[in-house]
Amino acid sequence: MTKKKKRKPSHNKISNLTNTILSILKKERNQTFNYKQIASKLGVNDASSRNQIIKKLQDLKAKQEIEEVERGKFKAIVNTEYHTGRVDMASRGSGYIISDDFEDDIYISSNNMNKALHGDEVEFYAYKRLKRGKREGEITSIIKRAKSEYVGVIQIHKSYAFVVADGNKMYTDIFVPINKINKAEDGDKVLVSLEDWPEKADSPSGKVLKVLGKPGEHNTEIHAILAEYGLPYDFPHEVEEYANKIDTSITKEEIAKRRDMRDVLTFTIDPKDAKDFDDALSFKILDNGLFEIGIHIADVSHYVQPNTILDDEAYERATSVYLVDRVVPMLPEVLSNNACSLRPNEEKYTFSAVFQMNDKGEVKHEWFGRTVTYSDARFAYEEAQAIIENNVNVMLSSVEASQINTTIPSKVAISGKEYKTTSEIAFATLKLNELSKIMRSKRMRSGAISFDKVEVKFNLDEEANPIGVFFKTSKDANKLIEEFMLLANRKVAEFIGKQSPKKTFIYRVHDEPDESKLAALQNVVSRFGYKLNFKDRKSVASSLNNLLTEVNGKKEQNLVDTLTIRTMSKAEYTTKNIGHYGLAFDYYSHFTSPIRRYPDVMAHRLLQHYLDGGKSVNEDIYEDKCNHSSNMENLSTKAERDSIKYMQIRFMQDHQDEEFVGVISGVTDWGIYVEIIENKCEGMVSVRNMKDDHYVFDEDHYALIGKNSKTMYQLGDEVVVKVKDTDLVKKHLDFTLIGKHEE
Repeated sequence: MTKKKKRKPSHNKISNLTNTILSILKKERNQTFNYKQIASKLGVNDASSRNQIIKKLQDLKAKQEIEEVERGKFKAIVNTEYHTGRVDMASRGSGYIISDDFEDDIYISSNNMNKALHGDEVEFYAYKRLKRGKREGEITSIIKRAKSEYVGVIQIHKSYAFVVADGNKMYTDIFVPINKINKAEDGDKVLVSLEDWPEKADSPSGKVLKVLGKPGEHNTEIHAILAEYGLPYDFPHEVEEYANKIDTSITKEEIAKRRDMRDVLTFTIDPKDAKDFDDALSFKILDNGLFEIGIHIADVSHYVQPNTILDDEAYERATSVYLVDRVVPMLPEVLSNNACSLRPNEEKYTFSAVFQMNDKGEVKHEWFGRTVTYSDARFAYEEAQAIIENNVNVMLSSVEASQINTTIPSKVAISGKEYKTTSEIAFATLKLNELSKIMRSKRMRSGAISFDKVEVKFNLDEEANPIGVFFKTSKDANKLIEEFMLLANRKVAEFIGKQSPKKTFIYRVHDEPDESKLAALQNVVSRFGYKLNFKDRKSVASSLNNLLTEVNGKKEQNLVDTLTIRTMSKAEYTTKNIGHYGLAFDYYSHFTSPIRRYPDVMAHRLLQHYLDGGKSVNEDIYEDKCNHSSNMENLSTKAERDSIKYMQIRFMQDHQDEEFVGVISGVTDWGIYVEIIENKCEGMVSVRNMKDDHYVFDEDHYALIGKNSKTMYQLGDEVVVKVKDTDLVKKHLDFTLIGKHEE
C-alpha cells in the first residue's frame, strides 16, 4: 500500500495586504468585517492566507488604523475627510474629479477609479501628498450613476457578447450574456443597459434594450445620438392615443371665460420652415396715443392637464430636440403642429401679456391672462425683413393713425398671398421694429451681452444628405421678435417675483462669469490684439460686447465667439431668483415657448394660479422640476451639437480631395484642432502625422513648436488642410496639415 503524500501548506505571501485590507474597510467603512469575510473578498481560503490576514488585522489594530468593534469584527478608523464630486474621464481609464471642495480637479488613476464611470457622482478622499504637482485621490463609493444606458457596437461570440461603447469616455466594454442580446446581429449598433458589475469582474454586465441598425447608416446614427443621451424619438402609443382624443375645438363656453382679442391685428413671424408657431404679436393704436402690443402664446396648459399621461410624457421630455434633419417634439403632432400652433386664419386659445407702450418703448400698463386670438397672417423672417428694409426711411413716429394707409404701400406679399390688412401689417412691423431697437439699446446700456453667434445650417436633399452649408445670422426681424419675447418673459417674472408674500415661481437665471475664466479668455484674445476691461460688472459687459463687435466678420470670429460663450456661466431653471447676467435683467422667466419647453408650461400654470388668488406652491417640488428641466435641456443641447458634428463629417466625406483654409481653434499636446473658414467644420491634425519635425506643445503660447525648425503653429493661425479620415461612428474628422496659409 503506497503511503499517501501529505499536501504541503501554501506559504505564498499575499502582496500589498495592508493597503488591500484598509481599502476594503474604508470602502465600506460603516460595515464590520471578520477575517473570513476579508479572505472571501480576496478570493483565498487556505490556512496560510487566513493566518496572514489574522496577523495583519492585529497589526493594524495595534497601530490604531482599524478598531475591533466586537470580538473578531473590525472596522476602519476614519480620520480622512471624504468629499463628493463628479467624474470626468480622460483617456486610458484615468480621470479627474470636479468637486466644489477643491479649486483644482483631483486626479484619479485607473486603479483608483473603483468602477466609477464618466459623469458619476462619487465619494472620494484626496491624498495629502501632491504627485507631479497635482493632488491625487481615490474613489471610495459611487453615489449616483450618471447614466445606465450606453450606445455601442455589439461583438457576438459563441456563448456571450460584448458591446464596445461609442466615444472615448467609456473605458470598458459591457459584457452581455448570449440570452440577452435581443436578436442583435454581430456588428449592429445597439442600446445596452447596465445591470450589474460583480466585485471581481473587469467589465459590467448588461442587456441589449434596442437594436438601432447598422453603423454608419443615417437613421442609425441619428437614433444613436438620441439614445446616447436617453432622448426618445417617438411617442408611446397610449400617449398618442390620449392626445388624439382631446377636444381641440374652439367653444363659445371657453371663449366666454377669456379676453376676446380676435378683432385685433395679429400675426406671426417665424423661420420659413417652422411647423409650430408658439407666439404671435398683436398691434393696435389706442385713442390715448399709446400702442397696445400683445404677446400671445399658445395656451398649451389648456390641453396638457396635470396628472395625465400626456403631462407625464411632456415633463419627462422637458424640451423639444432640434437635430439637423428633424425635430423630436415635446408634444404629439396633433398639439404641437395643429391645436396649439398659432396658424394663420385660425382662432386659437392663447395666454397673453398685453402692454400699453409709448414711443420711447416704456410700458405704461400691463395685463396678463387667457385670451382667444385670430392670426391674420404668417410671416417668414425673410418677409418681415423685406418690409423693414424696403421702408427703412419711413418716419413712423410722425405718422398719424389716419395716414397709415396712404403712407405704407397698399399691397405687401406675405407667403405668396395678399391680405386686406397688408398696409396695417407693414406699419405694425415697422413700428414694432422701431420699439424693439429702443428696448435693445436700453438693455445694452444696462450691461446686457450681445451674443449673435453664427449658426451652421445645412441644405439637405430628399435623403437627408448634406449638399451645402450656410450660416444663419440674426437680422432686424429676428431681433424684433426676440425683444418682445424678452419683454413678456421679464414682465411675467417681475409680476410674480415682486409680490409679497413671496410666491414660488420658475425663473431662468444666469450667474456672473467666473473671474478665472475671464482671465483665460483675456490670455487667448490678447493673441489677436484684443484687450478686455474687468474693472466692474458694467465694464466687463461693455468690454465683452466690444470684443464681439470687433471680431465680427474676421477669421477668428467663431473661435472668439465660442470661447466667450464658454466663459459665461450656464443659464438654468430654478425657483431661487438671482437675475440674468447676460440679459441684464433682475427678473426673468421662460413664458413664450410652451410647445417646446416644459418650464414655460409650468410658468403658465403658476401665473394663472396666482391670478386666481392661489397661495404659493411648494418650492421644493418645483425646484426638483427645475433641476430636471435644466438637465434635459443640457442633454438636448449635446444631442443637437452631436448631430451637427455628424452632418459636418458626412459633408466632408464628399470633399476629400480638396484643400481648405482653416483657423487653428485649439492646441493640445496630441495635436491641433482646425476649423475650416468657409463651412465651420472642425477636425484634428494629430501631432504624430506632422512628420516634417518633432513638435512640442508650448502651453504658454497655445502653440506646437518644431524642435529643429522652430516653426510655430499657434492658436488663431491660418493653415491649409486636407481631409485625411472621416469616421461617422465616432464622429471624428482627421485632417492632414499642408502648411501655413500664405495670403
